[in-house]
Amino acid sequence: MKLICIGRNYTEHIKELENEKPVNPVVFLKPDTSILLKKQPFFIPDFSNDVHHEVEILIKINRIGKHIDKKFAHKYYDEISLGIDFTARDLQNELKAKGLPWEKAKAFDGAAVIGKWISKTNFKNIDDINFSLYKNETSVQQGNTNLMLWKIDELIEYVSKYFTLKIGDIIFTGTPAGVGKVVANDKLKGYIENQELFSIIVK
Repeated sequence: MKLICIGRNYTEHIKELENEKPVNPVVFLKPDTSILLKKQPFFIPDFSNDVHHEVEILIKINRIGKHIDKKFAHKYYDEISLGIDFTARDLQNELKAKGLPWEKAKAFDGAAVIGKWISKTNFKNIDDINFSLYKNETSVQQGNTNLMLWKIDELIEYVSKYFTLKIGDIIFTGTPAGVGKVVANDKLKGYIENQELFSIIVK
């Protein structure tokens, strides 16, 4: 099982981090050890003083595929969820400045929150889904899948050129604007439309 993450998939998030708009999706991986266990708090790692929340729509792959055409991509997932790609922003910036990979800033233990899975049949259009993150009962991130630079089926097509997708693999589809620092005792709740899919405490 692997977590395939997409960076820079929302224009406003690209702007807020002053990044360049990519020609192709930015792809990186997280190991399964980065998954935050159910009902466990998120512990800020001691190597960072600036961990950010990045809320994202998640897709769970339901069959093995390679070189998947976009028109068939919808057959490769039945469920979606919401999660957080926690990022040690200070460490990431340091690594980027040196031209080094990001994994230490993105793939550390507990850095991937995975919410409850729900059927995609709950939605009329997978490319028009509202989602949001609340921190201490205040809305901090809001997005809609229609704002993705690369839509879900396009991401599956692109990623499957490079990696064989296997049953249980999860794609993190990118975060909208509004990322920000978390501190101890923050409470984070994630919603798709009006349904709460996760609730975690920061320690």
